[in-house]
Amino acid sequence: MEDERLITSTMQFDDNEVENVLRPNTMSAFVGQDKIKSNLEIYIQAAKSRGEALDHVLLYGPPGLGKTTLAHIIAAEMNSRLTVTSGPAIEKPADLAAILTNLEKNDVLFIDEIHRLNHSVEEILYPAMEDYALDFIVGKGPSARSVRISINQFTLVGATTKAGKLTSPLRDRFGVHARLELYDNEQLSRIVSRSAHMLKTEISDDGAYEIARRSRGTPRIANRLLKRVRDFAVVKGEGKITREIADYALTTIGVDSLGLDSVDINVLTAMIDKFNGGPVGLDTIAASTGEDANTIEDVYEPYLLQLGFIARTPRGRVCLPQCYRHLGRKLSEQKCRQLDMFAGDNNEDK
Repeated sequence: MEDERLITSTMQFDDNEVENVLRPNTMSAFVGQDKIKSNLEIYIQAAKSRGEALDHVLLYGPPGLGKTTLAHIIAAEMNSRLTVTSGPAIEKPADLAAILTNLEKNDVLFIDEIHRLNHSVEEILYPAMEDYALDFIVGKGPSARSVRISINQFTLVGATTKAGKLTSPLRDRFGVHARLELYDNEQLSRIVSRSAHMLKTEISDDGAYEIARRSRGTPRIANRLLKRVRDFAVVKGEGKITREIADYALTTIGVDSLGLDSVDINVLTAMIDKFNGGPVGLDTIAASTGEDANTIEDVYEPYLLQLGFIARTPRGRVCLPQCYRHLGRKLSEQKCRQLDMFAGDNNEDK
């Protein structure tokens, strides 16, 4: 299953303990996302100088890039208390009202997976974000009346992996929009070195880079791989993570040089061996590999598309030359001509 994959960017049960230890507490300690950091530092400094709450912040991007960490840093830089919750946890408007009325001046409220808020709960947020007030209807029928309760100024930090699922009224009420990008290998190498230092593990620069380049551009995966490689370094080495130890460990646990695991390879080889590299429909791939079609589309495909290993066409998915080269497969002249026909086609197969 996807939750059991070592290289999935979604949160796993044993990630919490390590992430809490490794999470940076200041902007200067946070590696990467330089443009977002520089902008946030200006906004925070300006808000503190005016004695006001920071404008509401929306953080969006793939999982595992540091949205929760940035929320903690924002609260720390503002010298404010942080209240953490998630969209699915707030089931009723009364739940959100209880949270908002308990906030002190300039506190930070972090809502993870904010796109999963109930519509009725979302309605409560609108006046709270704009006017720092809660609107309630008291009574029924002709005697019903609206009551407005003032609340303290606060900063809402919303995080989502699916910004497109946010309603326009909610999205427009955020003053700061920040899209987190995937990290490059140099940034991930610095993160791995810092994490190893905090875990009291000796690591060489090329060892850190070897882990970084297999981490799919995601710090969460990099830290997870570091934990596994650390075990190999203790048992198979002398406790120090070198490039050789990292390469041996990651190869042993099934993560190749580009961060692909057995599931990714299984999907690609099925397309090449069973369907001559495509075009092949998503449901056909799912049936031939035993994986769920939605899981393939949402979990496996995005990274394969980023690598340029596959393409989506109106007739189905197609393996591209980079995929053949990585798997050590030969590409026939006939297949090359066929791929040229799909080269300019950017439409998706539904």
